[in-house]
Amino acid sequence: MPFTQSLLRNMLSSLAIALVFSLHAQGDFSLNVTPYDSHVELAWPVPTGTSPFSYKIWRSTNGQTFTQLKIIFPTDYMDFVGFPATGPKNYSYFVQALGGAGVLATSDTMSVTVAPLNDEALMDMVQRYTFRYFWDFGHPISGMARERNTSNDVVTSGGTGFGIMALLVGIERGYITRQEGRERLATITSFLETADRFHGAYPHWMNGASGKVVPFSQFDNGGDLVETAFLMEGLLCARQYFNESTAEEVALRNAITGLWEAVEWDWYRKNNSNALYWHWSPNYNWQMNFQVRGYNEALIIYLLAIASPTHPVPASLWNTGWAQSGYVNGNTYYGYKLSVGPVRGGPLFFAHYSYMGFDPRGIKDAYANYYIHNKHHSLVNQAYCIANPEGHEGYSAECWGLTASDDPFGYLAHEPTASNDNGTITPSAALSSMPYTPNESMDALRHFYRVHGEKLWSRMGFYDAFNLDQNWFATSTLAIDQGPIICMIENHRSGLLWNLFMANPEIQPALNAIGFVEDLTPVAEQTKGDFDLLAYPNPTFDELNVEFVLKNAALVSIELLDAQGRSQQQFLTEKLHPAGLFSESFSVAALPKGLYFLKVKTGQKMAIQKFMRQ
Repeated sequence: MPFTQSLLRNMLSSLAIALVFSLHAQGDFSLNVTPYDSHVELAWPVPTGTSPFSYKIWRSTNGQTFTQLKIIFPTDYMDFVGFPATGPKNYSYFVQALGGAGVLATSDTMSVTVAPLNDEALMDMVQRYTFRYFWDFGHPISGMARERNTSNDVVTSGGTGFGIMALLVGIERGYITRQEGRERLATITSFLETADRFHGAYPHWMNGASGKVVPFSQFDNGGDLVETAFLMEGLLCARQYFNESTAEEVALRNAITGLWEAVEWDWYRKNNSNALYWHWSPNYNWQMNFQVRGYNEALIIYLLAIASPTHPVPASLWNTGWAQSGYVNGNTYYGYKLSVGPVRGGPLFFAHYSYMGFDPRGIKDAYANYYIHNKHHSLVNQAYCIANPEGHEGYSAECWGLTASDDPFGYLAHEPTASNDNGTITPSAALSSMPYTPNESMDALRHFYRVHGEKLWSRMGFYDAFNLDQNWFATSTLAIDQGPIICMIENHRSGLLWNLFMANPEIQPALNAIGFVEDLTPVAEQTKGDFDLLAYPNPTFDELNVEFVLKNAALVSIELLDAQGRSQQQFLTEKLHPAGLFSESFSVAALPKGLYFLKVKTGQKMAIQKFMRQ
């Protein structure tokens, strides 16, 4: 039932029941209201001198007539008002604290304007919210990242590595101070120094209060080398970030170096074999017997094992261990060639976990340019969702992303295959591919938030997944899905974590030993595409002529990319062109000399042409 604010206040202040505190006696309390693109966030402290049991939220669209929204118990609330497609909209709010007998106090009224956010602001919103998972929800004793939002004392070593990188992003973005971040890192490293280790490797799960191993499965109650690698990936980024000469930062760097140098990567060769093994247990030894080989999420462990200053493995293990068991692919899917990995690339976390620190741009080994591969992997994932061969509800160019996550039936490594695609979309998949597919990932971000936000958005960022076939939305958030979102968006925006990790002095010698070489023309390895594209003259000085034939009328987009595949200019944006010859010229006179690529889309088809500007 709507009320005017003045009438409501008069009614409340006239109450004479002894158990009710009047507004005059109690006073108002502060209310913080923050508008975003499609929702408004309200937060308030517990009113001084009261013990409220709940809070009543009121909203007005005209500043005068207020309608009750909800009665809740937490001291924060998100009001999804919808995307303001027709222009900015104004909203006013106040909150009442309720006790056992009535109203205890009422906040001041706060008014805000909800308006569309640009891409930078949307990315910042997602990062800011997702950061809370690692900062607000970090374990209160160890500071480690909890496995998921219902894990209580169970913390995860790999997820903590992602969380450490998220802390660095938080400092750079101003969510916390450098001192706050350093103190949290000191808490984490102090905990890790006494937590259970097995030949220097941490278990997948630990008790965040005691540091004791929590078995992941019956035989997995010891060291987990892959999770340890993700942890070290984050710690090495932090060691480079905290580079000041203060006693606190020197001590933190020394602590990280001690943890890094204690990992016995060579032990996990299992009697000097030609591959690394994932697990070792003091009770079951090598019972799990799982070699880390063939393309998956674990590239980082071979890089770190080869880079170790104290317990290294030979660089030859990159070839004899990692690049084995169907490593090479070479097939083309939906017009994109995948150099390595399984059919259609597998789940998208393969393109994220090892690359939160390791920067794949501009280099290649004997098998792949991994930036290109990850870009293609992401585009294949999107193209599969557009094609939607299994007919799942909601899949589209904006609603895409298959990776490991919760789903209506449990947990699954979702991927573009009939057997592992059950209709579940995971926001982390598309959003964490932001450095590879910025336009496609931004389309997904806007869709997830603006279309599904009320069910999919939480105070710690996007919930884990959703399945429209089942009308199911997760209420869980997981460290290994939240971490890549905030960190890979940051790598897209600033390259922060890539720059930090690659600056560690142990990394470049390891890459040299593996055989990585410079590759300055990554996009040139893209497939020709779905139609013949002619761009001339090549080389060119000031003008580029573009020609191709359209079999049917289509919306044509033409984009200029630099040598790293990054968008530089949109020559044409979805211009409808009739069937027949397309022929236009574009000025490139303002471009610096160098290598470029022209990306042409006609509906669902695409072609790319390399050219030189002289």
